[in-house]
Amino acid sequence: MAATRRLSHTVAVITINHPPVNALSSSVRHAIVKEFGEATKDPSVKAIVLAGANGKFSAGADIREFATSALKTVSLEDINATIEASRKPVVAAIEGVALGGGLELALACHFRVASAQSRVGLPEVLIGILPAAGGTQRLPRLIGVPAALDVIVRGRHVPATEALQIGIVDEVVQGNVVNAAIQLARTVIGTDLGKRRLSTNFVPSNPNMESFLDTTAEKAKKQFRGAQAPLACIEAVRASVQKPYQHGIEKEKQLFLSLWATGQPQAQQYAFFSERNVGKWTHPSGGRWDTIAPKPVRTAAVIGLGTMGRGIAISLARANIPVIALEQDASQLEFGKKAVNALLEREAEKLIKQGLTPAASLASVRFTLDFTELCDVDFVIEAVYENMELKKEIFRKLASVCKPDAFLCTNTSGLDIDEIASVTKHPHLVIGTHFFSPANIMRLLEVVRGHHTSLMTIATAMTLGKTLGKVAVLVGNCPLFVGNRLLGPYLEQANYLLEEGCNPEDVDRALEDFGFAMGPFRMMDLAGLDVGWRSRMEKGLTGNKVPEGTPARQRHGNRYSPVADMLCELGRFGQKAGKGWYQYEKPGGRFAQPDPWVKDFLQKYRDTHQIKPRPSNPELILERCLYALINEGFRVLEDGIASGPEDIDVIYNNGYGWPKHRGGPMYYASTVGVAKVLDVLDQYHKENPDVPSMKPAFLLKKLAAVGGPPIKEWRTQVGKLTNKL
Repeated sequence: MAATRRLSHTVAVITINHPPVNALSSSVRHAIVKEFGEATKDPSVKAIVLAGANGKFSAGADIREFATSALKTVSLEDINATIEASRKPVVAAIEGVALGGGLELALACHFRVASAQSRVGLPEVLIGILPAAGGTQRLPRLIGVPAALDVIVRGRHVPATEALQIGIVDEVVQGNVVNAAIQLARTVIGTDLGKRRLSTNFVPSNPNMESFLDTTAEKAKKQFRGAQAPLACIEAVRASVQKPYQHGIEKEKQLFLSLWATGQPQAQQYAFFSERNVGKWTHPSGGRWDTIAPKPVRTAAVIGLGTMGRGIAISLARANIPVIALEQDASQLEFGKKAVNALLEREAEKLIKQGLTPAASLASVRFTLDFTELCDVDFVIEAVYENMELKKEIFRKLASVCKPDAFLCTNTSGLDIDEIASVTKHPHLVIGTHFFSPANIMRLLEVVRGHHTSLMTIATAMTLGKTLGKVAVLVGNCPLFVGNRLLGPYLEQANYLLEEGCNPEDVDRALEDFGFAMGPFRMMDLAGLDVGWRSRMEKGLTGNKVPEGTPARQRHGNRYSPVADMLCELGRFGQKAGKGWYQYEKPGGRFAQPDPWVKDFLQKYRDTHQIKPRPSNPELILERCLYALINEGFRVLEDGIASGPEDIDVIYNNGYGWPKHRGGPMYYASTVGVAKVLDVLDQYHKENPDVPSMKPAFLLKKLAAVGGPPIKEWRTQVGKLTNKL
């Protein structure tokens, strides 16, 4: 049953039971109405406790019902109004999570008791909508406007201890939360519930409230760049200030409908479900890793304590997996040890604030210079500098010292997994684990299967990724894998646009207005221009390896822009140098200012090569950069490197700053229309045959030829194509 009721002396306990997260589906809402109605009428019931089965109160509405008529049957706000109006005290027993509609339901109760490990929040903004069952009206009435906005606009999951401090819950307990709620319910029988009915209260206000809300909205516009849900949340909360509750409820409904009309909720919900389904599909390599029982990872090792290695070590320790951290140089080991210990101290402080014991939640990290100390670990992650020979040398050592069934992983952003595996005794146990920096913060993990990688190895790496709190995406082995492979044509077009008349700030502004947190030139300055320069020199694209007589703007017969190389030759490496595509207040500075020198430099470059500049056009910038990236995405699908468009979108949403309110690059292509993407690419390639990355992919042509089907049907076309190939 969706909800059950039992009697504990004079207290009725209504339990929501809808696995796995007690989502408030239509059937659950009907069951709550039935059980609550019967408890209200029963004269032996003096108080009511509302709880959730299986260790969870409720994770909120059933998202799958948003596009159906199911939401129109029994509305959650109607249920909340009924609960709040009850003459019998109602206590919410919050265990696990009370999120979205789950918290809105709890706010309608007169009292709230939470377990110490539980979390509450209104994260609807993360799926493109706003709380629409009174959350934007009741929460400000309970904790005030600033605190409510912090929770609602950011979509935060608030730990129980913080929820108690700011007033969301009345009590936090370590033991059985339902028993504690029953005890509280008995003590409040017969008390005046007037002030506990949040809808009847007024929001605390002051003369500066309107100014505060205006400032908050302006900050949100800059922070969320084009996403409408955060702004709608602010406007809904604004409607709660010194206004009748029903006025705010009407505003909530109006804003919800206007958000749905933008298409952003559909894009964000596509992204939401893609994250949860990624890896569940049959991969082009054949086989289903998710049907294989992974091996437990009880101990792990990290080799290399640079920025990436330190972040990986912290991620493992935070997942309560003991770590051995190895460096090959004593001074580097000591430097890394201090940095890791400082990060561990910060993690411990966070746990203490949440009422948790660090010793029970945070595993140890042991430091060594000796490879033989890795002889018993289950899982090794190598995270040294991106150099093939160095990595192969390390894997030879690992093959000689690690136990035969140890999993050997390389954190590489694009090197050949099979070549690294070739120096080991058990290539089926070798896999790529491409973390994103900083690894203890960034959610994305590209898990890269080699030719010999076993399903057991894949299952173990993917499961470990989930244990670490990562969004793990399984990809195939090719140069640069998926994320960085798509980035190449995107940056290539950005550079060509500079040659043709744009300035760095023109390109960045267009892409940041689209929703990227950072445009390509600001991103390159942050990463360091010398990183890409060094890679291009190793490939013989610049420096003294370029054959004599090669045209400045061509390599291997294709168009090439040397502008970034020329900046590097002048020592303009980006933020670290205080100058790159932009100028900064000092070396290491973060505030990017357009540089008149760069503008003059580009004009001289165009004059030298007799390039007639064209006016800057934001639409052209978007088409050139984004369609180049999308086109490479179609090639990745053709090659079987990703199993479906969702994989690519999850990677770009979580690792490359693609705005989630646009769903991901492949989803965006489906909304623009594959026919339009094809037309733009085809026209550009005809005019510029020396830019092969803009030649339309075969899969793109195929999708356009069959009428541009919805993105959910692309996987079928990909399957047909890869089977044929």
